[in-house]
Amino acid sequence: MHPAPSVIVFTTLSGLGFGLLFWLGIAMPAVTGWSAFAFFVVAYLLAVGGLISSTFHLGHPERALKAFSQWRSSWLSREGWAAVLALVVMGLYGAGLVFLDQRWSLLGWIGAALSLGTVYTTSMIYGQMKTVPRWKTPLTSALYLSFSLAGGALLAGQVSFALILLPLAAVVQVLWWKRGDTALASSGTNLGTATGLARDGAAVRAFEPPHTGTNFLLREFVYVIGRKHAQKLRMIALGLGFVLPVVLLLLPFTHLFGALAVVSHLAGIAASRWLFFAEAEHVVGLYYGKRAA
Repeated sequence: MHPAPSVIVFTTLSGLGFGLLFWLGIAMPAVTGWSAFAFFVVAYLLAVGGLISSTFHLGHPERALKAFSQWRSSWLSREGWAAVLALVVMGLYGAGLVFLDQRWSLLGWIGAALSLGTVYTTSMIYGQMKTVPRWKTPLTSALYLSFSLAGGALLAGQVSFALILLPLAAVVQVLWWKRGDTALASSGTNLGTATGLARDGAAVRAFEPPHTGTNFLLREFVYVIGRKHAQKLRMIALGLGFVLPVVLLLLPFTHLFGALAVVSHLAGIAASRWLFFAEAEHVVGLYYGKRAA
């Protein structure tokens, strides 16, 4: 799949933002007043900024509001509703903390659940796609949720939890890559099954390519990345996203090390998200001879 910058920014920032809102919702950290205000500003900038960036990938951004009407069948619509509900509930909860010095715990827990629910709906936009076998797995939701919780713990200053969740997220990432590398071949999808011509084990191949020039399908769904390049980026994603932040958290705490851990994690997650799309093999590539199932 084409790794569009707007979608990478969206999935990277919104996951961190809603992850931070989750930890704020369960009072970790238990801040009030201007300290709470600072945390909520960061969380909303990440969450809302990521959501806004996603609209730049739409062909008609002005029609984005129409997506809310399709909640019965569309995970994109469910994501929109979950995000709005989470932001409204957490906004009310945050207002109590900042302006009234009141902690409405039940409201916070509801907002925390909605924040994680938003991340889950985002993951299901990709996790339910049968046409991309690499994504069609429960590990996709586990990947998004583990990244959100780990990054949120890091931003919230919950070092003990971050030291547990960051390695756990790294394990989920490695498992997701390992399973994904054989997903297309294991799916059983090929040119023969798609055309119905694969009978008695006969091999099917295209006599001629569909056309000689490029088109929308090739631009959006048949992005090809070299294996060596992908392996290097995987190491960068693991090193910056998880290993370096854990090392920095284990050192005697300073604000500089904390800031470096956050920046490193953000860079690593961005690299992981780029690979998430760049390595995704849409089955339409089989028709163009760009994939080998």
